[in-house]
Amino acid sequence: MLGEDGTSQEDKVAKYTGDVDWEYLKPHFKTGSMIYVDPTLELKEVAQAFITDDKEKVATWMKKADIVKPGPQHAEWWEYDKSRFTAVVCTPFVLAQPLKKTE
Repeated sequence: MLGEDGTSQEDKVAKYTGDVDWEYLKPHFKTGSMIYVDPTLELKEVAQAFITDDKEKVATWMKKADIVKPGPQHAEWWEYDKSRFTAVVCTPFVLAQPLKKTE
C-alpha cells in the first residue's frame, strides 16, 4: 500500500480508492500491474487480502477467475466501451472493478 504514515489499512484502502476511467488504468494494464476484480466480489475485501498477503484467498479467487490479469481483448473492449471502474492502489498492483452502467 502506498505510504507508511501510521494510518490503518482500512483508512489507506479508502484513501487510495476512487472511480476512474480506462485511460487512467491503461498504463497499469500495459505494465502488467492491473488486476481485474469481478463485480461479485467486495473490492475492499480483495484489497485487504492483497495488503495482508493472504495468498490462500487470492489463489482461490484466481482459480475461480474472480480476479484475473486482463488480456488484450479486455483492453480493446474497455477502450471501445469507454468503461469506468472503481480502482484501489495496492502497490505494486492496481485492483479495478467495473462500475455499473447507468441508463
